[in-house]
Amino acid sequence: MRHGKSFNHLGRQRGHRKSMLKNLSVSLIRHKRISTTLAKAKALRKYVEPVITFSKSNTTHGRRMAFRALQNKEAVKELFAEIAPKVANRPGGYVRVIRTGTRLGDNAETAIIELVDFNADYNPKEAVKKGRSRRGRRKKSGEVTAAAAAPEAKKEEE
Repeated sequence: MRHGKSFNHLGRQRGHRKSMLKNLSVSLIRHKRISTTLAKAKALRKYVEPVITFSKSNTTHGRRMAFRALQNKEAVKELFAEIAPKVANRPGGYVRVIRTGTRLGDNAETAIIELVDFNADYNPKEAVKKGRSRRGRRKKSGEVTAAAAAPEAKKEEE
Protein backbone atom coordinates (compact mmCIF):
# COMPACT_ATOMS: atom_id res chain seq x y z
CA MET A 1 0.00 0.00 0.00
CA ARG A 2 1.12 3.54 -0.63
CA HIS A 3 -0.05 5.30 2.51
CA GLY A 4 1.57 8.71 2.78
CA LYS A 5 3.83 8.16 -0.23
CA SER A 6 3.60 11.64 -1.72
CA PHE A 7 6.56 11.44 -4.13
CA ASN A 8 8.51 8.84 -6.05
CA HIS A 9 11.34 7.38 -3.95
CA LEU A 10 13.04 6.08 -7.12
CA GLY A 11 14.13 2.86 -5.42
CA ARG A 12 16.83 4.66 -3.44
CA GLN A 13 17.45 5.69 0.11
CA ARG A 14 17.12 9.34 1.12
CA GLY A 15 20.76 10.37 0.83
CA HIS A 16 21.29 8.69 -2.52
CA ARG A 17 18.08 10.17 -3.91
CA LYS A 18 18.97 13.70 -2.76
CA SER A 19 22.48 13.58 -4.19
CA MET A 20 21.18 12.15 -7.47
CA LEU A 21 18.63 14.95 -7.83
CA LYS A 22 21.31 17.54 -7.04
CA ASN A 23 23.59 16.11 -9.71
CA LEU A 24 20.78 15.94 -12.27
CA SER A 25 19.72 19.52 -11.55
CA VAL A 26 23.30 20.81 -11.90
CA SER A 27 23.57 18.97 -15.23
CA LEU A 28 20.26 20.44 -16.37
CA ILE A 29 21.36 23.97 -15.49
CA ARG A 30 24.72 23.57 -17.22
CA HIS A 31 23.54 21.82 -20.39
CA LYS A 32 19.93 23.13 -20.60
CA ARG A 33 18.77 19.67 -21.73
CA ILE A 34 19.49 16.17 -20.42
CA SER A 35 18.25 12.68 -21.20
CA THR A 36 17.22 10.35 -18.38
CA THR A 37 14.43 7.99 -17.36
CA LEU A 38 10.87 9.29 -17.19
CA ALA A 39 10.56 8.74 -13.44
CA LYS A 40 13.78 10.65 -12.73
CA ALA A 41 12.71 13.44 -15.07
CA LYS A 42 9.40 13.88 -13.28
CA ALA A 43 11.11 13.84 -9.87
CA LEU A 44 13.71 16.32 -11.13
CA ARG A 45 10.99 18.68 -12.34
CA LYS A 46 9.56 18.88 -8.81
CA TYR A 47 13.07 19.44 -7.42
CA VAL A 48 14.47 22.02 -9.84
CA GLU A 49 11.48 24.32 -10.43
CA PRO A 50 11.57 25.83 -6.91
CA VAL A 51 15.33 26.36 -7.33
CA ILE A 52 14.71 28.31 -10.54
CA THR A 53 12.07 30.33 -8.69
CA PHE A 54 14.72 31.31 -6.12
CA SER A 55 16.80 32.74 -8.96
CA LYS A 56 14.07 35.16 -10.01
CA SER A 57 14.84 37.35 -7.00
CA ASN A 58 18.55 38.09 -7.16
CA THR A 59 19.09 38.41 -3.41
CA THR A 60 21.57 36.92 -1.00
CA HIS A 61 18.84 34.75 0.47
CA GLY A 62 17.86 33.46 -3.00
CA ARG A 63 21.48 32.63 -3.79
CA ARG A 64 21.91 30.80 -0.50
CA MET A 65 18.74 28.78 -1.01
CA ALA A 66 19.82 27.87 -4.55
CA PHE A 67 23.27 26.85 -3.32
CA ARG A 68 21.66 24.79 -0.60
CA ALA A 69 19.75 22.83 -3.23
CA LEU A 70 22.56 22.57 -5.81
CA GLN A 71 25.84 22.52 -3.82
CA ASN A 72 27.70 23.84 -6.88
CA LYS A 73 28.99 27.42 -7.18
CA GLU A 74 29.32 27.42 -10.97
CA ALA A 75 25.76 26.16 -11.41
CA VAL A 76 24.44 28.87 -9.08
CA LYS A 77 26.34 31.53 -11.04
CA GLU A 78 24.95 30.26 -14.32
CA LEU A 79 21.46 30.01 -12.84
CA PHE A 80 21.44 33.63 -11.75
CA ALA A 81 23.34 35.03 -14.77
CA GLU A 82 21.79 33.19 -17.74
CA ILE A 83 18.60 31.44 -16.70
CA ALA A 84 17.03 33.99 -14.34
CA PRO A 85 16.74 36.82 -16.90
CA LYS A 86 14.98 34.53 -19.39
CA VAL A 87 12.45 33.18 -16.88
CA ALA A 88 11.81 36.50 -15.14
CA ASN A 89 8.33 36.95 -16.66
CA ARG A 90 7.31 33.28 -16.61
CA PRO A 91 4.96 32.33 -13.74
CA GLY A 92 6.27 28.77 -13.35
CA GLY A 93 6.64 25.80 -15.66
CA TYR A 94 10.33 26.33 -16.34
CA VAL A 95 11.11 22.79 -17.54
CA ARG A 96 9.58 20.50 -20.14
CA VAL A 97 9.57 16.69 -20.06
CA ILE A 98 9.41 14.99 -23.46
CA ARG A 99 9.00 11.22 -23.65
CA THR A 100 11.44 9.56 -26.03
CA GLY A 101 10.43 5.89 -25.94
CA THR A 102 12.03 2.99 -24.14
CA ARG A 103 15.64 2.08 -23.47
CA LEU A 104 16.99 -0.91 -25.35
CA GLY A 105 18.61 -2.77 -22.44
CA ASP A 106 15.91 -2.80 -19.75
CA ASN A 107 12.88 -1.31 -21.55
CA ALA A 108 12.78 1.64 -19.15
CA GLU A 109 10.81 4.66 -20.35
CA THR A 110 13.22 7.45 -21.26
CA ALA A 111 12.64 11.19 -21.50
CA ILE A 112 14.38 14.43 -22.29
CA ILE A 113 14.02 17.18 -19.72
CA GLU A 114 14.88 20.68 -20.88
CA LEU A 115 14.57 24.29 -19.85
CA VAL A 116 11.62 25.76 -21.74
CA ASP A 117 13.13 29.14 -22.67
CA PHE A 118 16.32 27.65 -24.13
CA ASN A 119 14.77 25.64 -26.98
CA ALA A 120 14.57 27.64 -30.21
CA ASP A 121 12.32 25.01 -31.87
CA TYR A 122 9.45 25.78 -29.49
CA ASN A 123 10.13 29.55 -29.36
CA PRO A 124 9.88 30.74 -32.97
CA LYS A 125 9.87 34.43 -32.02
CA GLU A 126 13.28 34.03 -30.36
CA ALA A 127 14.75 31.83 -33.08
CA VAL A 128 17.84 33.08 -34.81
CA LYS A 129 17.03 34.49 -38.23
CA LYS A 130 18.76 32.75 -41.10
CA GLY A 131 20.67 34.53 -43.85
CA ARG A 132 19.41 35.05 -47.39
CA SER A 133 18.50 32.04 -49.41
CA ARG A 134 20.39 31.22 -52.57
CA ARG A 135 17.41 31.82 -54.82
CA GLY A 136 17.53 35.59 -54.63
CA ARG A 137 14.65 37.88 -55.55
CA ARG A 138 12.08 37.08 -58.13
CA LYS A 139 11.98 39.22 -61.25
CA LYS A 140 8.98 41.33 -61.95
CA SER A 141 7.59 41.14 -65.45
CA GLY A 142 9.55 43.39 -67.81
CA GLU A 143 12.50 43.78 -65.43
CA VAL A 144 15.91 42.92 -66.83
CA THR A 145 18.65 41.59 -64.57
CA ALA A 146 22.28 42.70 -64.83
CA ALA A 147 23.37 39.28 -66.12
CA ALA A 148 20.79 39.35 -68.90
CA ALA A 149 21.62 42.95 -69.80
CA ALA A 150 25.38 42.26 -70.15
CA PRO A 151 25.18 40.33 -73.49
CA GLU A 152 22.96 43.04 -74.96
CA ALA A 153 25.46 45.72 -73.95
CA LYS A 154 28.30 43.82 -75.63
CA LYS A 155 26.29 43.61 -78.87
CA GLU A 156 25.66 47.34 -78.85
CA GLU A 157 29.36 48.11 -78.35
CA GLU A 158 30.34 46.06 -81.42
